[in-house]
Amino acid sequence: MAMRSHYCGLVTEALLGQTVTLCGWVNRRRDHGGVIFVDLRDREGYVQVVCDPDRADMFKVAEGVRNEFCVQIIGLVRARPEGTANDNLKSGKIEVLCHQFKVLNASVTPPFQLDDDNLSETTRLTHRVLDLRRPYMQNNLMLRYRVAMEVRKFLDANGFVDIETPMLTKSTPEGARDYLVPSRVHDGHFFALPQSPQLFKQLLMVAGFDRYYQITKCFRDEDLRADRQPEFTQIDIETSFLSEEDIREMFQGMITTVFKNTIGVDLGEFPVMTYQDAARLYGSDKPDLRVNLQFTEVTDVMADVDFKVFSGAATMKGGRVVALRVPGGSKEGGGISRGEIDAYTEFVKIYGAKGLAYIRVNDITKGRDGLQSPIVKNIHDKAIAEVLARTGAGLPASCHSEGCHHDEFPCSGSINSHSVFTTRDLPHAADAPRVSTARFATRLTNGRSAPSTTFPRSGIRWSIPLPPRTRSHRESLHWQSAPDSLESPERRGSTEPRLRSTGFKRPAGQGEQCASCFIRRTD
Repeated sequence: MAMRSHYCGLVTEALLGQTVTLCGWVNRRRDHGGVIFVDLRDREGYVQVVCDPDRADMFKVAEGVRNEFCVQIIGLVRARPEGTANDNLKSGKIEVLCHQFKVLNASVTPPFQLDDDNLSETTRLTHRVLDLRRPYMQNNLMLRYRVAMEVRKFLDANGFVDIETPMLTKSTPEGARDYLVPSRVHDGHFFALPQSPQLFKQLLMVAGFDRYYQITKCFRDEDLRADRQPEFTQIDIETSFLSEEDIREMFQGMITTVFKNTIGVDLGEFPVMTYQDAARLYGSDKPDLRVNLQFTEVTDVMADVDFKVFSGAATMKGGRVVALRVPGGSKEGGGISRGEIDAYTEFVKIYGAKGLAYIRVNDITKGRDGLQSPIVKNIHDKAIAEVLARTGAGLPASCHSEGCHHDEFPCSGSINSHSVFTTRDLPHAADAPRVSTARFATRLTNGRSAPSTTFPRSGIRWSIPLPPRTRSHRESLHWQSAPDSLESPERRGSTEPRLRSTGFKRPAGQGEQCASCFIRRTD
C-alpha cells in the first residue's frame, strides 16, 4: 500500500466519501475541548484533519502531536459543517475525519512560526530547512520550476536542442575573473569554471546545431550586482540563420507564453522603438516607459542666447542641450527643493553631463515674472517661450471643455506649475545611456500623483505659446509644431496624424478655456 494517496492541498469536494492517506507536517494543532483539529501541510497546501475521541488509540497519538511533527493520517473525506468553510483554501470546503494517526518523525519546538514575516536573514539562513518549508519560499521554488518547464516546452516546440556543455574548462578572457579549481592529477594546473558557455555554443553553431539552448549555471568572481551573484542560472540560447526580426518575434513569443502559463499575465504585444528614438527621448537604449519623462531637444534654441554655458554647447560639434519637464516640480510644499536641485546638478556629472540648470514655472501667464531661475536673465524672450512651448511646462493638465479634441494633451483650465531642467553637453546617442539614471532619479524624487501632460508615442514636439492675460480672449491664437529639423529621420514623411496649428479664435462663451484647447488633430 502506498504511503500517500493524495497531496494535502489537493483534497477537494471531488473526493467526498472517499478514504485518503495523507503525509505532511503539522502546521497547527488546536484542542477544542475533546475534539482535536490538525492543519496538515505539504507543498500543495493545507487540509483540516479532525481527530474524534471515539477512536481512543488514534486520539491519544493526536494529543501528543505538536507543530512541525511529520505525520501520516488515514481518514474519510467529508464536508465541513455549514458556516465553517474556508474560501481561502482549495480544500476549504472539506475536512478529513481521522481514522489512523502515525507520527513519522517528532520535532523539537521550532525557533519561529512559519507564518512569521518579520524574520531576519540570519535567522532564516541558520534554520534554512524551516525557512524552505514556509509557503512563500515554496511558492518561489515552484514558480521557478514552472518557468523552466514552460521555457523548455516552448524551445522544444520551435526546434531547439538542449545540449549540456562542460563545467571544468580552460580559462578564457571575459568580463570578470574566473573561479579556479585546482587539479590533483595535474599538479600546479587549474580548471576554470565557465562564466558562460560562449565558446562551446559557438562551436555548436559551426558544427551545424543551428538552434541550441541550455538552462545552465555560470560562475563569475566579481562584485555583487542587482542581477549578478557568484553563481547564477541563465537561459543560454544560440541560433543561426535567423534575422533580427525573426529572433525578436520568437523570443517575444517565449516570454509572453511563460508569463501567461505561469502567472496568468497576458503581456500583449511589445512596443518597439528605434535605438535613435530611445537615445534621443530617454537617453538610454533600455528606457523604463513607466517613467513618463522625456528629453526635449532645445539645442537650436540655445545657439544664440547670452548664456555661454548653453550657447557654447549648442554650437560646438557634438554638443547638445536638452530639457526635462518635471510635472509639479515647482509646487509650493510639494515640488523639488533647491537642495535637491543642487544634488541633481552634481549627480548628472557622474553620467557625462557637464551641467544642469532649472527654470521654475510658477505662473506662465505672467511671462518672465512667473518664472524663477538664475539663468532666465541671460536668455532672450524668444528662447524662453520656445523652451516652455516645446516642453509644455505650465500648461493645464486636463480639460473637459466641449469641443476639445486633443486626446494626447488633456488640460483642466487651471495652470499647473512645472520645473524644466536643461542639461548641456550631453553625449551623442552612443553614450546617451549614461544620463538615464539621472532622469530616473529625478522622476523618483518627484514621483507624486501630480497631474501631467502625456505626450503621444510618436514623440512629436510642438509649441503652443499661451497668451498673456492682457490679450483679448477673442483674439486669434497661433502656434506651430516643431520644425522638421527636430524630428527623427524615421518621422519625416510619416503618414501618422500630426498636431498642427489652427489659428482658431476662442469661441464665445468659453471663458477662461486655456489655449491648448485649440489643438486640433489633422491627417
